[in-house]
Amino acid sequence: MLPLNIDIKAVCQDFARMQGTTTKTRGDELIFMKCPYCGSSYKGDKEKFAINIRTGAFNCLRAKCGARGNLWTLHKDFGLDLGTDVTEYERPKYSWKRFKVSKPFEPTTPAIEYLHGKRGISEEVIKRFEIVTKKDDDNILVFPFYDEDGNVAFIKYRAINFDPKKDKNKEWAESGMKSILFGIKQCTDFNCLIITEGQIDSLSVATAGFNNCCSVPTGKNGMRWVPHNWDWIKKFKEILVFGDYENDSMTLLPEITSRFMSTDTVILAVRPEDYRGCKDANELLLKYGADAIRNAIKNAQPQMMEQVVRLQEVVYQDGDADEKLPTGIIEIDRTLTGGLPFGYMNILTGKRGEGKSTEGSMLIRSALENGYNCFIYSGEMKKGDVRKWLDLQIAGRNRVITENIGDYEIYKLSPQNIETIGEWYKDQAYIYDTSVVVETQKNLLDIIETYIKQFGCRFVLVDNLMTAIDLTDIGAEKFERQELVCKRLARMAQKYNALILLVAHKKKGTGMDENDDVLGSSEITNLAGVIMSYGRDGEIEDSERLLKITKNRLTGRCNFDGVVCGYDDASKRIFAADDTEAPYRDSKCFIQKDTEGGFINLPEDYEEVPF
Repeated sequence: MLPLNIDIKAVCQDFARMQGTTTKTRGDELIFMKCPYCGSSYKGDKEKFAINIRTGAFNCLRAKCGARGNLWTLHKDFGLDLGTDVTEYERPKYSWKRFKVSKPFEPTTPAIEYLHGKRGISEEVIKRFEIVTKKDDDNILVFPFYDEDGNVAFIKYRAINFDPKKDKNKEWAESGMKSILFGIKQCTDFNCLIITEGQIDSLSVATAGFNNCCSVPTGKNGMRWVPHNWDWIKKFKEILVFGDYENDSMTLLPEITSRFMSTDTVILAVRPEDYRGCKDANELLLKYGADAIRNAIKNAQPQMMEQVVRLQEVVYQDGDADEKLPTGIIEIDRTLTGGLPFGYMNILTGKRGEGKSTEGSMLIRSALENGYNCFIYSGEMKKGDVRKWLDLQIAGRNRVITENIGDYEIYKLSPQNIETIGEWYKDQAYIYDTSVVVETQKNLLDIIETYIKQFGCRFVLVDNLMTAIDLTDIGAEKFERQELVCKRLARMAQKYNALILLVAHKKKGTGMDENDDVLGSSEITNLAGVIMSYGRDGEIEDSERLLKITKNRLTGRCNFDGVVCGYDDASKRIFAADDTEAPYRDSKCFIQKDTEGGFINLPEDYEEVPF
């Protein structure tokens, strides 16, 4: 049963935007310019895909398609978001730590003395946002983050008299809690939401007289709050970004614009000149008073649509300075001036059975170790085998258990190490479940884009092209479908500054340009930023492989001779042949466990408030 308060038109317009198409309204019908099932473009009244905005029923009038159903069908086929009621019905809540609060917290004197006396925050705002100090330490501020149900879902701490010589951290969060925006409880309507980077900045905006002001929980790079607040934040007509202004740019603005801008949501941003040389809202409040904040918000400007930008604002592109993902092979990273570039679809190619998937898994490990969220599609390996391969690579040879069964060896990990590794990447790694069979298959490309947007997956592995095109529902011939899939992957990589690694088989060599040996349409290699080739080639040992760079769009530097790579069967690690310590080297997973005391299972019940 669908939620009774669902706005069908708004939900379907958001669905169209995620599909990469536009709509127009004719009577009670919302007409899509492209059918999400067959991919045909709108060609007048005879061929169209339309949804009735009163009933939610849809159909495609193209004879070869004939798709029909309702919003529940779109929800099952494409993951169309029908609100939290449906989400919670289908998927039980994760066991986040949470605190039930029966009455508002009364601000403590030290909190008032610091925030009012040194930060200029009004006492009324301090009370409204319930800022206190810890019971056992008046030097530590406590910021309670309330969710929409009135539970404290996240807690942030801040040392008032931070001393870098004796204090470990200036700010930290309570462990095991759900990441959400600060200030949800205090918002009064859904007109304009002001988002700042720090909690004290949002309190400064509130002091200037604005009710709807929130701040992100863990700074400019922490976007794990997005899926948890997605439905709530999409209710606002406008989102005004008031991030920190540093190095001639504003924090938060790129991420929020790319994730939330639509025809129904206007993104505004404070003008650089209205910061008046200050870094953030609180500094502006202290130096120039509440009027300066009010003026900055009054003068905030709408952001340009994603497809349009002032050329003068475009940063001069220096390829050597781009964001890169290290491959772990020093000579290859030197050729690529740092590693594989973000913002491009890159290709990993090689012959069947020579280790492309293993090298792809090694790059997932590198992405996780460098703090990137990952999305994995594997069309040839079961998801359990993908995890086993990756877990062995993360663990390293020192933690691999070898067992002899007859004439051969098997490699495994202890249950404790499997749990440790899983806890380490549980909010970073996602995999497409090929075992799920539905009547109408969901579009893989739409799923990938959703996880890039909502879950911040900036490293995407598609292994491989030939199996992926079968999940894309593009009505075209084989080679044309390959081109269309690769074009959309390349656009996604550019749009979200993601690194999409596409695994493609090689055909029988022609003896000419090695890139021409990539199986499929020639347009595939034209779209790639970097092409890597991995496999047996030349006079090397049977256990060795060559890793080559055969295309490098950024600088033109290639390595056609290749780097000789070794392989450790126990840990499944690939490494430069002269780096004999590589199979034994500790991953960050276990370094963090040793220094932070390990990972814990989160309880399901409410806990006693720790302040």
